[in-house]
Amino acid sequence: MTPVTGGEIRAVAEFLHTHLNSRVPVEDWIRAVDVPWKVDAPDHGLMLTDDSGAVVGALLAFYSEREIGGRTERFCNLGAWCVLPEYRFHGLKLLKTMLSRPGYHFTDLSPSGNVVPINTRLGFRFLDTTTALIPNLPWPGRATSDPERIRRALTGPDLARYLDHADAPAARHVLLTDRHGACLVTYRRDRRKGLPLFASILHVSDPVAFRRMRRRFHGHLLLRHGVPLTLAETRVTGPRPALSVRLTAPRRKMFRSDSLGPEHVDYLYSELVSLNW
Repeated sequence: MTPVTGGEIRAVAEFLHTHLNSRVPVEDWIRAVDVPWKVDAPDHGLMLTDDSGAVVGALLAFYSEREIGGRTERFCNLGAWCVLPEYRFHGLKLLKTMLSRPGYHFTDLSPSGNVVPINTRLGFRFLDTTTALIPNLPWPGRATSDPERIRRALTGPDLARYLDHADAPAARHVLLTDRHGACLVTYRRDRRKGLPLFASILHVSDPVAFRRMRRRFHGHLLLRHGVPLTLAETRVTGPRPALSVRLTAPRRKMFRSDSLGPEHVDYLYSELVSLNW
């Protein structure tokens, strides 16, 4: 078991492309772990190799430092985890070794079905992922995805978060404005049952402003980007709007922390903004 550093990234990317998700090109796996935000990261995760040196397992990690309650908190988002069947016993050591690192809060924002009970046994808790499915209707209104206009409109922490994610491969941004203020929405394109028809909202800079202007967001996605449907978690965007349905089986997300609660966990600085799948 060794850390994934610069020299091992390509071999791990080729392994994940071959054995986990061939829809993701090798170069996209490589780009995903080279996060655009500044962070003192110890590695890009952990990997297993056999006696010949070939990669037989990997667990990616996405690190960040966040300001919460006046303190700098260190996060480790657990990303893709794949181990060849004959090495599964050793694969669990990858996760336990990662979780043994002191000083980190851990998130797993895309656990597969068989990972969920493992995480639960290791002290992870569920985030509330109650999700509304919303049709993107051709509502009019002012909205833009132009990077320069977004930069000019934002200030302070909102601008800093945008600049951290402006070049993140899976993060897309829409700025909503009216006479009362502005709201930046960060989302990703998503698949359900193999259909790439969805936008999943990851973050809104001002939930109250978003609810005031949400129709123009949905209209912008449909008319400018050709996206017919939006997935919005109520913990991110607020109560489910009219003309929406509640998903009966939303995707699970989990976290583990000794001092932070679910209200301190969001989906920025993670695999969700770094990798398209």
